[in-house]
Order: sequence, then C-alpha cells, then structure tokens
Amino acid sequence: MNKRYGWVAGVVTPVVVAVLLLAGSVSVKASDQTSSTTAAVTIDNFSFGPQTLTVAAGTTVTWTNRDDIPHTVVSTDGVFKSQVRDTDEKFSYTFAKAGTYSYYCSVHPKMTGKVVVQ
Repeated sequence: MNKRYGWVAGVVTPVVVAVLLLAGSVSVKASDQTSSTTAAVTIDNFSFGPQTLTVAAGTTVTWTNRDDIPHTVVSTDGVFKSQVRDTDEKFSYTFAKAGTYSYYCSVHPKMTGKVVVQ
C-alpha cells in the first residue's frame, strides 16, 4: 500500500461500509411504508360476509357484489356511501381512523355489517 494514500483507504472503507449498511436499512423501511393493507367483503345472498371485519387503521376495504341483485354500502354515520353496485361491481373505502363503522344496504336495509378499525 502506498504510504502517501494509506490513510485514505483506512477512512474510506469504513465510510463506504456504513453508507451501504444505511442504504440497505433505508430501502427496507421504504418498502415497509409503501406496502398497502387491504381487506375484502363479499355481498352475496343478501348479506355482507364477513358481517364484522376487524382491520388496522389505513386499511382499504373493498366490497364486491356477488348477488344478481343491486346493492349499496352506506355508513350509518355518513362516513362513506357507494352508488348502487350491480353484479361483480366493487366499492372501496380506506379507513384512516380507529373506530367502529356500521353500514347497511340502502336498497335492503336489513342487510348490515360492521368494520372495526384498530
């Protein structure tokens, strides 16, 4: 090793290793933050399934109508409201805050469900 530049190699190598280690940990965190959480509710035989769904805050819930009859998904608190959904049509809502969100079908009010956000 050249005596004149020997100190550079001694300093640069640990710095490069540190940068690579930090870069690796940053990319792991970035991928964790960009992952999305989803959950599904099926509308079938005049019911929501599951009737009660528990999810984490930030989860996007998608309702899919599998009935041959049109349905809606309407929050009892007015937080969300879908248009009429025909067979195989979907409605999604992202739950940002913790709480219990009851909902029903406005076409068939006896159809009810609940999303519990923790």
